[in-house]
Amino acid sequence: MPYFDAATTLPLHPLARQALLSALDEGWADPTRLYRDGRRARMLLDAARETLAAELGARTDEVSFTASGTLANHVGVLGALSGNHRKGRHFVHSAVEHSSVLHAAEQFERDGGEVTSVGVDALGRVGTGEFAAALRPDTALAALQSANHEVGTVQPVAEVAELCAEAGVPLLVDAAQSAAWGPVPGRWSLLTASAHKWGGPVGLGVLVVRKGTRYRSPLPADDRGFVDVPSAIAAAVALRAVRQEAASADAALRPLVARLRAELPGLVPDLAVLGDAERRLPHVLTFSCLYVDGEALLHELDRAGFAVSSGSSCSSSTLTPSHVLAAMGALTEGNVRVSLPTGTTAADIDAFLAALPRAVAGTRAHLEPAPASAPLVVDSIGKRCPVPIIELAKRFPTVPVGATVVVLSDDEAARLDVPAWCEMRTQRYVGEADATDYRADAPSGARAYLVERLS
Repeated sequence: MPYFDAATTLPLHPLARQALLSALDEGWADPTRLYRDGRRARMLLDAARETLAAELGARTDEVSFTASGTLANHVGVLGALSGNHRKGRHFVHSAVEHSSVLHAAEQFERDGGEVTSVGVDALGRVGTGEFAAALRPDTALAALQSANHEVGTVQPVAEVAELCAEAGVPLLVDAAQSAAWGPVPGRWSLLTASAHKWGGPVGLGVLVVRKGTRYRSPLPADDRGFVDVPSAIAAAVALRAVRQEAASADAALRPLVARLRAELPGLVPDLAVLGDAERRLPHVLTFSCLYVDGEALLHELDRAGFAVSSGSSCSSSTLTPSHVLAAMGALTEGNVRVSLPTGTTAADIDAFLAALPRAVAGTRAHLEPAPASAPLVVDSIGKRCPVPIIELAKRFPTVPVGATVVVLSDDEAARLDVPAWCEMRTQRYVGEADATDYRADAPSGARAYLVERLS
């Protein structure tokens, strides 16, 4: 089965596996102890830290380890805000940060802090001017990911870092998705990463805090615990290995993703490719299909032999729309992310391009909508996406140009998906109203979304 979910995790790099097995024998002891085995473990840990520091563009004593990339973001954000509290209680981040950064921001707000979220354009890229405008004299920390985890868009980190430095604001960069491809440029202050994203072991995060950055750990004083020396060694070996392979991997994968980007819209009707076509990670492509349930499409592709991921808002496990796609103004249903690992071939892409149209057609065939309850009102209350959009598309051709179709829905995702559908179909989104204006017994929370036919 072709594995097209490299942005989620990778298997252990072969060199990392060898290093891990060796370190399990040599580095099992507590590196803080002074006896021989402890000293040996300490030497291995120092070597791992030195390698990671060199690859990440930091000093050895600036690198520390956490139990995950998520925890690195949590302690990085909250620790920097705590350490810099004398400057103020204001935190700035982009609207498309990883959820771990957003959750740390929510915790900061609950503790009395103030947070500003900076929007992005339709490609998922933050504007440097908008980010600079959000910085204030009391801003204690800013955060900007190096590349987006859902659509692969690379952010202007170097430019934003310069703006933050001029404003005296430390910048935290979440480099989880880009660390394998090269160092993060610019005068950033903190950096986080996750080893399993580059072929290291699961359960090891990296936090870099540059000297001169005010930082106070939000954890208890004994938070350091027992460092997993074998995992640190394996992570360091893996990062050095993939960095050495990065140029050739980029040259091999970027054309394959460009081919997918060029050919997919012509193979599948009502498909939109998301993210920046040029300023992107070399291996990531995300697209959305109208009238398709993301989880159902995932299963169809799995049956066809392809492992991909979906950030769809309409999976059975969550009804919360993707905050990344929502910030971009993109369709949140039928979302599929393809992220290619090193070694993907043109034949793998051929097979995927052949399988996807059949998978989409099969998924759409199982999502036929119920008849509309009135000529110009699409009543989809009680139905989850993508059914409201399917029913809108079903009824839309029956109304004349200039007429308005009203979609009734109690699914929060419709607030994002109806305008996104209008954008994709070049129709006019009029706005929303209370559903009781069109159905007297509409439940509380249901809304009416108005669409005008332009063509």
